[in-house]
Amino acid sequence: MQLRKIKTRHIETHVLEGGAGPDLLFLHGAGGVTPEDPFLNALAAKYHVYAPLLPGYGASDECPEIRDMLDVTLHTYDVAGALGLKKPILAGHSMGGMIAAEMAAIAPNEVEKLCLICPAGLWLDDYPIPDLFAMLPYELPAYLFHDAVAGGKLMTAGMDFSNLEFLKAFLIQNARQMGMAGKLLFPIPERGLRERLYRITARTLLIWGDSDKLIVPRYAQEFKKLIANSELVSIAEAGHLVPLEQTAQTVAALGRL
Repeated sequence: MQLRKIKTRHIETHVLEGGAGPDLLFLHGAGGVTPEDPFLNALAAKYHVYAPLLPGYGASDECPEIRDMLDVTLHTYDVAGALGLKKPILAGHSMGGMIAAEMAAIAPNEVEKLCLICPAGLWLDDYPIPDLFAMLPYELPAYLFHDAVAGGKLMTAGMDFSNLEFLKAFLIQNARQMGMAGKLLFPIPERGLRERLYRITARTLLIWGDSDKLIVPRYAQEFKKLIANSELVSIAEAGHLVPLEQTAQTVAALGRL
C-alpha cells in the first residue's frame, strides 16, 4: 500500500492506496491501520483500495473542528470527494463500520454497496459493550480475538517496549488515536444511529466473527433487523478482529456484494 496525502477543508489527511479493480473505500477501527495490514493488502488483490486515516491517526493532522459523528461523516465524504471517488464500495470495521453506516444513512443515494464488519453504533442494555478506554493493553486480546494468545502476538509484533524512544512514540500516537476515537465511542458507542438505519438503501453485507466478545453477535441480528436490504455472514473461529484472524474468509465474504 502506498501513502497519499490529500487536503480537505480543515486538514491534511493521509490515505493508504493500492490495488486494481473496483474502487473500495475502507474505514478503519479504533486501532488504526498501517501499510503492512494483511487485510488491506489482501483486499488490494481484488479492489482498488483507499483507506484514509482519521484525524489523529498515523500522520493525519489532528483537527479540533471535527467534534462529533456528523463532523466525522462529512469529513469522510470530503475525503472521498478529494480522491475523486464516485459511489465506491464502502466498507468499515468496528468504529469505521459505524462511520460507514452513518454515511449510507445520511446520503443514501451516494452508497450502493455497503460492507459493515462488526460495526459499532448500536447499544443493547442486555448486551453492554465493554469499555475499551478502561482496559489495560494485556486485557485487549481476550476481547478482540477468538485465539487470545495468537492475537496478543499479532498485536505486539515488531514492538520493542524496552526501547524508551519507541515507547514514547507509541504512547503519544496512542493518545492521539484514542482522543479521536473517544469522540465517537466514549462513554458508549451510541450516537442515534438506530434512528437513521432505516434510511440505508444500499445493498448491505454484515460480516461478524462468531467469537466476537467486544460487540457480540447479538448486535449482528440487530443491525440486520434495522437495515432492510442486508445479508449477514458469520465467520467461525474469529473474534472482533475478524479481518486479521480470518483474512481470506473476510475478503471472500465481501465478494458477495
